[in-house]
Amino acid sequence: MDFHTKPSSLSLILFTTLVIFVHAKTDSDITNLVYRGCAEQKFPNPSEVYTQNLNTLLSSLVSRSSQETFNTTTSGDEQTSITGLYQCRGDLTTPECYTCVSKIPDLAYKLCSKAVAARVQLSGCYLKYEVIGFSQVPETELLYKICGSTQVTGAAVFEQRRNTAFNMVTNGVKNSVELFYTGTYEHVYILGECEGDIASGNCGDCVKTATERAKNECDDSISAQIYLNKCFISYSYYPNGVPNPNSSLSSGAQGSIHRRQWQWQLE
Repeated sequence: MDFHTKPSSLSLILFTTLVIFVHAKTDSDITNLVYRGCAEQKFPNPSEVYTQNLNTLLSSLVSRSSQETFNTTTSGDEQTSITGLYQCRGDLTTPECYTCVSKIPDLAYKLCSKAVAARVQLSGCYLKYEVIGFSQVPETELLYKICGSTQVTGAAVFEQRRNTAFNMVTNGVKNSVELFYTGTYEHVYILGECEGDIASGNCGDCVKTATERAKNECDDSISAQIYLNKCFISYSYYPNGVPNPNSSLSSGAQGSIHRRQWQWQLE
């Protein structure tokens, strides 16, 4: 099967999202499943070649995660190659990164069996792969959101504080070599990160878009997580003061379900 088909050949991808609770960082928490996206199209026959390339790719990425928190690689020859990458959250150590990434291959096989493209997002890391020939999803495409179920009282004060925190994270990621930033401002804890292969200027633009989506999608929620294709942000508002930097994703609220469909197009 030729993956370089006409643009009208579309593969519909549904990101099925899960409700999760977020707590302080532990091994179990960083490996919680947040969402997964699987292309409906499966490996063409003979699928064994693609399966072997995927096995090699995933093994290589898992191995590298014990040494660095971001890596991208390709497996296979020109016609059957599969490219993929993983990204760990910037506050994870390399052992924690390995713990997180090593959980993904089994999930990818189970949830996206033989899909030509997939993305699995855990609380502390994500991994994605695609067969050669797939067009790229826009950098600022919304993949998933979690909005805290509690709305803030005294919205005007909250919005001013949150907006300042949003400006901090937008500037912070641009000025960080790791493209990662955490900080607090007036009871708001903010975290932002970009994929490791994005330019710093584009990272700032992506995070700024994520902050705007947080305002529009989650209104005055006490917490939110916004996952775009190339970046994500998380904030939590603590009226009585931020309790602990390690509980950066803690909101005391259940995330809301968000289902979104779009198409991945074969080039």
